[in-house]
Amino acid sequence: MAPPHDVPLLPPGFRFGTSTASYQVEGAADEDGRGPSIWDTFCAEPGRVADGSSGAVACDHYHRVDEDVALMEELGTGGYRFSIAWPRIQPTGRGPANAKGLDFYDRLVDTLLAHGQQPMATLYHWDLPQALEDEGGWLNPDTALRLGDYAAIVGERLADRVEHWVPVNEPNVASLLGYGLGLHAPGRTLLFDALWASHHMLVAHGRAAIELRRAGATSIGCANNHAPVWPASDDDADVGASKLFDAVWNGLFLEPMLLGRYPADLAPLMEDIIQPGDLATIRQPLDFYGVNYYNPMKVAAASEGSELPWENRAVVGHPTTDLGWPIVPDALREFLVMFRARFRAALPPIMITESGCSYNMGPDEHGVVDDQPRIDYLRSHLNAVSEAIQRGVDVRGYYCWSLMDNFEWAEGFTQRFGLVHVDHDTLVRTPKKSFGWYADLIKAQPQHL
Repeated sequence: MAPPHDVPLLPPGFRFGTSTASYQVEGAADEDGRGPSIWDTFCAEPGRVADGSSGAVACDHYHRVDEDVALMEELGTGGYRFSIAWPRIQPTGRGPANAKGLDFYDRLVDTLLAHGQQPMATLYHWDLPQALEDEGGWLNPDTALRLGDYAAIVGERLADRVEHWVPVNEPNVASLLGYGLGLHAPGRTLLFDALWASHHMLVAHGRAAIELRRAGATSIGCANNHAPVWPASDDDADVGASKLFDAVWNGLFLEPMLLGRYPADLAPLMEDIIQPGDLATIRQPLDFYGVNYYNPMKVAAASEGSELPWENRAVVGHPTTDLGWPIVPDALREFLVMFRARFRAALPPIMITESGCSYNMGPDEHGVVDDQPRIDYLRSHLNAVSEAIQRGVDVRGYYCWSLMDNFEWAEGFTQRFGLVHVDHDTLVRTPKKSFGWYADLIKAQPQHL
């Protein structure tokens, strides 16, 4: 079978998958003992979510596991990255496990395996139990210990069947947008004091990795959101601001994980936060490094009187998604090649744990969702991955965000990232044209030839 036009073959064994997150797809927010999370609280506050919606029902995946896993099998992917809802396992973030919560994920894992999907489980994809937030949330170092306890519970039940583990999804987004800028739950606006939350999420990553390995997990990585950061001009002030922002957005999370230290420019800000042993805890051996990629960022020096030393500027000269994000696949290649060049032996094999785009077209009069821009996006980004591999970067997989249209955090249901269209009123699933394209791409790969 010839590959789809313009898409190179990826190496034999390259993993094609899809990704979702518990609060974005599961629904069943008040069922089977699940406790409230910070996102339940955040969504209930007027003005927080673009359309006033919430993940209370989301895609109702909790009740539609068989249907959704059947779609994965039809797609032909080899892996599915999902997250476990901490409030389903420990409704208050501490104490014994909620049996019905564990049973749900136990059945999900078995169903995935029965349909040829290797599980990649994320322990924390932002739905912190509200009871822990009431005690300080990620500003409280105790929360990192609680994530370790939760990891031990889940690992004991699932480590024998889950192929890959991710302790914390995008700690930069969760801490900086949730605690720094107030755009995500829990909605705090602490600016640089959000670094406390960043550090405790990193410690939690390490504590969870230790407990998962103790439970028998054999492949533990991360899923860090990364982006090339470009200065708005050659002016020294813009270049300096971009370097500082790059340290905060990228270096603050990858350097402790890979090197056991914080970026030199940020070290003075972290001195009062780090406790003895923390950096050793964070620097656990990684079996893979997960990169969530969406777009590059352009940064300028802040105007006088600004609360932060940088300002984000639009990346112009490139098409954008319906969310307004610039489409720059070459920036993914750029990041991967520079990442390998910088870290070399310290860098484990890479997985693209998220990559995708928002386009909001729905079914036409014939029930067809013609999302050609998403096909173009996936083709160009897989080409970028292939080019990075040809340059010597060890990339082992690509997990498309997302399997289905879902609750897109502060954007609510106004944005659609899925290969499968979900009618948010009827919950009917309709595979899009991109679904068929991705399936054909997978069939054309070496393992299928």
